Amino acid sequence: MRRIGIRTKRKGDERLENRIDMIEGSLSSGILRYSVPIMLSGLLQLFYNTVGMIVVGRYCGRESIAAVGSSAPLINLIVNIFIGLSVGVGVRTAVSIGAQDADRCSKVVHTAMPMATIGGALLTLFGLLFSGIFLSWMGMPEDVFGLARTYTRIYFFGMVPFLLYNYGVSILMASGDSKRPLYYLAAAGVLNLVLNLVFVAALDMDVAGVALSTVLSQVLSAFLVLRNLAARHDMCRFEISRMQLNRDTLRDIVRVGLPAGLQGSTFSITNVIIQASVNSFGSAVMAGNSAAGNLDGITYASMFAFHQSAMSFAGQNYGAKKYERINKILRYCLMYVVLIGIGSGWAIYALGRPLLNIYIPGDEEAISYGLTRLFCISVLYFIFGMSNVFSGLLNGLGKTFATMIISVFNISVVRIIWIYTLWQIPKYHTYKMLFTVYPVTWTLNLIMMTAYYLIVVRKMLRSKKSAVMDNV
Repeated sequence: MRRIGIRTKRKGDERLENRIDMIEGSLSSGILRYSVPIMLSGLLQLFYNTVGMIVVGRYCGRESIAAVGSSAPLINLIVNIFIGLSVGVGVRTAVSIGAQDADRCSKVVHTAMPMATIGGALLTLFGLLFSGIFLSWMGMPEDVFGLARTYTRIYFFGMVPFLLYNYGVSILMASGDSKRPLYYLAAAGVLNLVLNLVFVAALDMDVAGVALSTVLSQVLSAFLVLRNLAARHDMCRFEISRMQLNRDTLRDIVRVGLPAGLQGSTFSITNVIIQASVNSFGSAVMAGNSAAGNLDGITYASMFAFHQSAMSFAGQNYGAKKYERINKILRYCLMYVVLIGIGSGWAIYALGRPLLNIYIPGDEEAISYGLTRLFCISVLYFIFGMSNVFSGLLNGLGKTFATMIISVFNISVVRIIWIYTLWQIPKYHTYKMLFTVYPVTWTLNLIMMTAYYLIVVRKMLRSKKSAVMDNV
C-alpha cells in the first residue's frame, strides 16, 4: 500500500493556501475558516436561483415563477440518488486522506468521474421522458403545467456537468479545500446572471431562458473543477486516461453514498407530496410559497456549511485515528449552526414583507402566504440545522445507513402520516397547518439523532480510542 503525505508542498503548488488542515491545530478556527467559503458558495448558488426568480417574476408573471419554484421538488426527487453518491465520494476521499492512503484515494477520484458521467446521462434521458408525467401527478394547475414541463426538460440537459461538478467538489472539500469551489461558483454565477438577463429580459424566453442559463453555468463550473483536479500534484490528482469504474471502490462508494441518496430521494418524495398539497390552493399560494422558499433557503445554505464541515472533519480525523477530536467537532459545529440559524432565520422573518415584495411586487395575496411559510419555517430553522450537523458527522464516520433510517422515519414517514390524517380534518386543512409539520419533525429528528450518537457512536469511538492507546 503506497502512502504519501498531502502536506508536502511543492514549488509553485498553491493547494496548501486553499486547504484547511483538519487533523491538526485548532478546531474552532479551522471549522469556521472551512465553513465560511461553503456558506458563501451556498448563498451564491441561492443567488443564481433568486436572480432567475426575480427576473421571471418581474418580466413573466405569477404563473412562471410558480412553474420554476414548484419544479424544484420534482428535480430533487430524480437527482438525489446520484447526489447522495457524492456523499460516498467525499467520505471515502476524506478517510483516505486522513489515513494517508494514496492508492485508495486515487481510485476514488478516478471511479467518481465515470460514475458522474454515466449517472448524468441516465438522468437526462429519464428527465426528458418522464418529467411531464411526474408534473401531472403533482396536480400542477393548467396555467402552470406547460411552463413547468418546459423548464424541467431543458434543466435536465445539464445533468452530466451538474454531477461532474458535485462529485469534483466533494473531492476538493474532503481534501480541505473549500475556497476553490466558491471561486468556481462565483464565475458560474456571473455567467448565470448575464444569461438570465439576456434570455429572459431581452429575448423574452420566459422559463426556458432560466433553465438554459442554469445549464450553461453548470458547464462552466464543471470545467473549472475538473481543470483544478487535473492540475493537482497530490493524491487527489485527476487524469482522464485513468478513469475507470474500479469494482471494489465503486462498491465502497455506493455502500456509504446510497443510503444518503435514498434518504434525499425519500425527502423529495415527501416534498413532492407537500408541493402537490400547496398546488391545490392555486397559483397565488404557489407563487408566495416559491418566493418564501427561496428566502428561507438563505438560512438553509448558511447552516448546511456546518453539515459539510462535520462530515469532512469527522472523516479525516476518523481515518487518522484521532477519535478524541470528533466530540469537539460536533460541539463546535452545533454552536455555530445555532448562532447562524437563529440570527438568519429571525432576521428573514422580520424583513419578510419587503423581501417578498422583491419577488412578487404588489401581489399582496401571494405575499401573505409567503409570510405564513416564513413564520413556520424560518423562526425555528436552527433545529433542523442541529439535526443536520449530527447527520453530517455520522455520515463522515460511515454511519449513513443509521442516519437514513432515523431521518426517513422522522422527516418522511411522520410528515406523510400528518398530511393524510390530521391535515385532512377540515378544521386543520389550512396552508399554515401544512407547514407546521416541519418544526415538529425537525424536533423529533434531532432527539433521535442525539440519542443514537450518545448511546451508540460515542461508545464505538471510546472503544477505538482505547484500542489505539493499547497499541502505542
